[in-house]
Parts: sequence; structure tokens; C-alpha cells
Amino acid sequence: MDLTVADLDRSLAFYQGVLGLIATPQDDGGVLLAGPDGAILLALSEGATAPAAPGPGLYHLALLVPQPRDLARALTGLRAAGWPLQGAADHAVSEALYLADPDGHGIEIYADRPRAAWRRFGGELVMGTDPLDLRGLVAEAADDGERAGASLPAGTVVGHIHLSVADVDVAERLFVGRLGMDVTVRSYPGALFLAYDGYHHHVGVNVWWRGGRERAVPGAARLLSFEILPPPGLGGTPGRLTSPDAAFDIVVRPA
Repeated sequence: MDLTVADLDRSLAFYQGVLGLIATPQDDGGVLLAGPDGAILLALSEGATAPAAPGPGLYHLALLVPQPRDLARALTGLRAAGWPLQGAADHAVSEALYLADPDGHGIEIYADRPRAAWRRFGGELVMGTDPLDLRGLVAEAADDGERAGASLPAGTVVGHIHLSVADVDVAERLFVGRLGMDVTVRSYPGALFLAYDGYHHHVGVNVWWRGGRERAVPGAARLLSFEILPPPGLGGTPGRLTSPDAAFDIVVRPA
């Protein structure tokens, strides 16, 4: 996943100092960011002249930690660093913390509940937005002794990406018709959730940005591209696609 930022040093102070990711400078001046196991999570390049703005592009990137206890550690780590949350939610299938990086790129840190606990109703997965027990998470991290407040752990991956799009129906034709995903939830007004292999969602799309004041800001920090690795037999031809609203590219890689 490639993002533009205004100031690499400022971004690295967050991604390294707060989230604990490992930075590797690149010959083109950008930086790759990895977890402690070396798995690349995202790439940053300098060049933005304004914060991320509403409109088609990234809504948030979602970092999936292996265990619920890791989410508790992430919460205490954010609090210790004095980094503010923008929200927290119990989504029934997962528990999530929401924040933003210095350029306003949305970030979700989340832990899944076991698939056996996921419920369905009317052919859809049941996903909600209920309050998250933050006190319970803090207490769980406190019980973890010296590991409380640790950085994102080995095994952290980009679990999904949530996109702002110009048209949900057009996005559905792309992700279902061309990339072979299944719709998992379509009952959220103005949004759609899609996935491979029965997951709750690998991609979310919404037009919620239309509910506020659109700001077309030249040079705003933005999503350049992200990768999708479809299961064998799905996802069409490997290569690079441009989103229908030309806001970002999608790189399709073979599994």
C-alpha cells in the first residue's frame, strides 16, 4: 500500500515511534514500513502539500493484530505515546481502534473474533458498530505485565482496506465482477463490504464523504495504490488496474 505524505520525518516519528514499525529507506527517497517479523505493511513517499481530504481514495487502512490481547497492548501503547484515538468499536466480528497518522490518513488497528462466533442474518454477516470496552482492554493489558504497551507484534498484517468511492455500484462491479470477491454486507447505507473465502471484508467501500463538505485540495496526501492477492482461480488477470474514479491503482498479484 503506497501513501503520499508531506513530511517523511514527521511520519516516521509516528509509524516508528508510536506504532513501532521498522523503516527501510528506498533509492527513490521513499520508505518501506514493516512489522517486527519483516512483513512489509506499507510504503510512504514524500510529496503531499496538504492533509488528506474527503473524496474518493483511502478511508482507512486496517492493521490486523493476531490476538485480542495485542489490541489491548496497542491501546496502552497509544495512550503512553499521547496519540489520540478517533474512535473505537465492537463490530461483532472484530474489535477495533481508530486513529489517523500526521497527514490524516485513517488507520484501524483491530483483532478478529473467532469465525465460529460470527453470526449471519438474512444471508449477510452481522456486523455492528457498538461501543468497545476500553476499560476492559486496559485491564487486560495491565494483566500482561511488562509486555503491556508493546508495539504492534509480529504477525500484524494489512487485514483490509476501506475506500471512499464515487459510486458504490460501480465499485461492486469492479471488486465482484473483475476481482472475484463476494459481497458480505450490503445493508449499511451508502457502503458495501466484500471479501474472499468467507472473511468479513477485505475491502470496504463507501460514499459517506458526500455527507459532509467536499474539499478538493490539490496536493492532498493520498493513497496511490494497494495490492490484492486473490485466491487461486479468482481475481482475473494479474496486473495494474486504475479505479473507476481514477483515485488510486489496484495491483493484482497471483497468490
